[in-house]
Amino acid sequence: MAKVDENAVNDIVSALSKLEYGSLVITVHDGEVTQIDTTEKKRYKMEAKKRKAQ
Repeated sequence: MAKVDENAVNDIVSALSKLEYGSLVITVHDGEVTQIDTTEKKRYKMEAKKRKAQ
């Protein structure tokens, strides 16, 4: 098992703590974290469409 860089771990924890909805992708190459990608989702409540008058 490769040793994980402490800076990478701190960046991962930081990214997770800022993320409310979304995903975190950690890319590993040759046993080392090489990239961290975050995708944040914003969700908005939609109002129900008013029914047409009959």
